[in-house]
Amino acid sequence: MKKKFIFISLLIFLFTLLIFFSSLSYAQIVSCDLSNSIFRLHIIANSDSKEDQELKLKVRDKIVEYMNTIIPKDSDKNSVVSIAQNHLDDFKKIAIETIKENGYDYPVNVNIGNYYFPTKSYGDISFPAGNYDGLKIEIGSSAGQNWWCVLFPPLCFVTPTNGIVPEESKNNLKENINSEEYELINSSNSSISSVSKDNSIKLKFKLVELFNKQ
Repeated sequence: MKKKFIFISLLIFLFTLLIFFSSLSYAQIVSCDLSNSIFRLHIIANSDSKEDQELKLKVRDKIVEYMNTIIPKDSDKNSVVSIAQNHLDDFKKIAIETIKENGYDYPVNVNIGNYYFPTKSYGDISFPAGNYDGLKIEIGSSAGQNWWCVLFPPLCFVTPTNGIVPEESKNNLKENINSEEYELINSSNSSISSVSKDNSIKLKFKLVELFNKQ
C-alpha cells in the first residue's frame, strides 16, 4: 500500500511538473511571438494635470497624423521600425512645435527600444503585459499618465466606435500573428462560443502575463 501511495504521489508530482513546464513554454513562445510582431507608440505626459494631459493628446494627434503620411499600407514591421528610426528628428520637432504652440516649453525625448508595457486594451483588443518594441515620446518630466497605441499592425489610425476595433484593423492583426494568439488578444472573437473555451483563453492570457512579470 505504501509503495502504491509513493508511486501515485510520484505520478502526480511528475504530471504537475509537466503542466508547469508546458505552461511556461507556451507563455514564452506566445510572449516572444507577440513581441516580435508588434510595434507600439508610447507617449508620456509631463504630469497628470489636466493641462498636461490635454497637451499629450495634442502631441499624439500630430504624431499619428504624420505617421499616417509616411508609412505605406503594405509595410511590414521591420519597415515600419526602419521608417520610424529614420524620422526620429521629425517626431521630436513635431512634438516640440506642438508644445510651443500651446504655450509650453517642455523638452522632449524620442527613442525606439524594447520596453515593458502593462496590460493594455484598445477597444476589444487587449495585449498582455510584457516587453514590446516601441517608439517612446517623453514630454517634460514624463511623470504623467501615458497614452499608447499600436503602430504595427496599424491600430493608431482608426477610431474605434463603442470600444470595437474595425474589422480591417483586426485583419491586419490576423495576418501578422497566428490564430491562437489572435484569439488570445481579441475579447470579441465570435469563434469563442463556449464558456469553457472562453475561460481557457483567459487562463492562457494570464499565463503570458505572469511569465512576462518574471
